[in-house]
Amino acid sequence: MSLNPIIWLENVVSWILIQFHKLTGAIFGESSGIAWALAIVGLVVVIRIALIPLFVKQIKSQRNMQIIQPKIKEIQQKYAGDRERQSQEMMALYRETGTNPLSSCLPILAQAPIFFALFQVLQGIALGVARGLMTPELVEQAREATLLGVPIYATFMDATQTPNPLATRILTGVLIVLMTATTFTTQRQLIVKNTARDNPIAQQQKILLYVFPFFFLITGIYFPVGVLIYWLTTNLWSMGQQFYVIRNNPQPGTPAAAAYEERQARKRARKNGGVDPLAPPPEEPKAAQPRQQPKKQSRSQRKK
Repeated sequence: MSLNPIIWLENVVSWILIQFHKLTGAIFGESSGIAWALAIVGLVVVIRIALIPLFVKQIKSQRNMQIIQPKIKEIQQKYAGDRERQSQEMMALYRETGTNPLSSCLPILAQAPIFFALFQVLQGIALGVARGLMTPELVEQAREATLLGVPIYATFMDATQTPNPLATRILTGVLIVLMTATTFTTQRQLIVKNTARDNPIAQQQKILLYVFPFFFLITGIYFPVGVLIYWLTTNLWSMGQQFYVIRNNPQPGTPAAAAYEERQARKRARKNGGVDPLAPPPEEPKAAQPRQQPKKQSRSQRKK
């Protein structure tokens, strides 16, 4: 393989695509759009499994951010009038604790080169050029493959160059909307349920909540159908992965953590006859104080 990182990634992406296409093509036909679409889904599965260590690192970094919250607030108060010194102390704290404040973006950033490599391979199919490890025969098969009458290399902007422009616009438009919606939902799921309100990077995450979907909505019109399928599939994977982690291993001090504790309390109560053995004992009611009768006063005392 070439030492050029772009060519190397194109080779890796195309090789994985070819291996899955051998399997799906044997079932649905080598020139079937479903076969190529499922091959792209298989590519997503391989890539996301490879990114699991990065996802674990992301979770650990987010937990560290919760743990160092008191120190962060202390630095902010101590250097409230010196933004430069405050920034230096914060960066030093991040280095000491191994915390990355932008860890929530790591999975998306790590996929960007793979995303670009797949784009190049599909662009080669559109131009009839074999890129990566694709052969001229495979390129021809892929050019003949259609999904609901739309070539897998077609884009929203190039719809007029396809046999069925209307179908191309409809399919790519639907995929762009779904890709944008799932990107927004994935980011919102993380911010609303698994981020503490006092987390200093919460504001940054809220900005990204709208930046990423807007970016994909605008640029999606230039993405081939195959790339749209790739990104929609990886978003669905992220949603399922995050749902499992947030439900079973939430960040402390978050709404998801409170919901997790409530579920655990109900489980303990069901196993112990409706009583949670870890619940704090109910407060004993205070004994009622006996009512004191007012003392009888003489006329002279009442006048005073």
